[in-house]
Amino acid sequence: MINLDLIRRQPDLVRQALAKRGDEEAPLDQVLELDALRRARIQEADALRARRNEVSQEIGRLTRQPGLSQGDLAGHVAAIRAEMHRAGERIDDLDEEVRALEEELDILLLTIPNLPADDVPLGQGEEDNRVVRTWGQPREFSFPPKPHWELGEALGILDLQRGAKVSGSRFFILQGAGARLERGLVSWMLDLHTEEHGYTEVAPPYLVRRETMVGSGNLPKFADNLYHDEEDDLWLIPTAEVPLTSFHRDEILEPGTLPLRYVAYTPCFRREKAAAGRDTRGIKRVHQFDKVEMYKLVEPQTSPEELEKLVADAEEVCRRLEIPYRVVELCTADLGFQSAKTFDLEMWAPGVDEWLEVSSCSNCMDFQARRAGLRYRPRPGARPEYVHTLNGSGLALPRVVIAVLENYQQEDGSVVVPAVLRPYMRMDVIRPV
Repeated sequence: MINLDLIRRQPDLVRQALAKRGDEEAPLDQVLELDALRRARIQEADALRARRNEVSQEIGRLTRQPGLSQGDLAGHVAAIRAEMHRAGERIDDLDEEVRALEEELDILLLTIPNLPADDVPLGQGEEDNRVVRTWGQPREFSFPPKPHWELGEALGILDLQRGAKVSGSRFFILQGAGARLERGLVSWMLDLHTEEHGYTEVAPPYLVRRETMVGSGNLPKFADNLYHDEEDDLWLIPTAEVPLTSFHRDEILEPGTLPLRYVAYTPCFRREKAAAGRDTRGIKRVHQFDKVEMYKLVEPQTSPEELEKLVADAEEVCRRLEIPYRVVELCTADLGFQSAKTFDLEMWAPGVDEWLEVSSCSNCMDFQARRAGLRYRPRPGARPEYVHTLNGSGLALPRVVIAVLENYQQEDGSVVVPAVLRPYMRMDVIRPV
């Protein structure tokens, strides 16, 4: 959530920043109108309360005033009390109006995306994203490389037809060495991030409350892309970022607590409505997938450096798998709703002949913290401030599975297991069953 005080003080700056994202329809005028009306009503109510306090003292002075008859005193007191009764009713009405205005104001503020950081490159879409660096050289094959769906089917480790039979389109089944490959990747990535990168592993719930979705920025904006249990008003998570954002919701973290670095494995559930008709073959875009997610809560002045470290941690996974990848800085118009600055990591997949996004590393600054009430004390006795939050895939499956199968395939249809995964999979090569 954007700081309301910033909108109030510098509305033109906020408009310009949102225009860089291509969002020129944000309800800033409505926000300013509601905020002005809310403050006017609060001011009126405060004035009436102050008057009520003055009147209480005035009644005391009247009772002590010499020469005032009991009849005159009673008349004055009755008139004052009648005035105060009317004032009390007006205060109640104003308080109710303020509550309604604040609720309407909050709803509007929740629909406004984060502002891009000042150093994010200006752009109008994906084509304006900037490749920051690349690592590794795509392998030169002596045979035409196959796409993962052909490899997986021939090896007996990927079953798209049965996945569709069980659950419908955009679902799949991994079995045998395919299931072991995915499990090995998850276990290895968790071990790498916890043992070498300094993260604490968390196993969060996969169903969360509405306020948890709101805190992360997924509601109300993306309700159509989420799976929802209406009876209990619980939501299936689209990423572990959602429950991790609310891990410390409405807490004030004491001095010395930050930074907090968490890593979690979860399945992720997304309806992929925006991707209708795209990438229908294989397992690139599916409704349920596994992911290892890195998440940080840090002091604001350290968040740029922590974003660099987050990207480096994700890159390390790609390098140790020895798969070519590139780092792409997203332009203003391609940023996610919650993000102020984002770097994507894309692995090369020769079978489908494209770069596949396997991680999106973002600095959300205080945007999520304001929605979820994430605060800390910079020093003992200091006033609480909002933390900065960062998140990044470390990495996302099944696209890493795609990259492994397609980069490590052999001419006979087998797939060599990457060296770092062999202790987890207990095999060197995946061969047809």
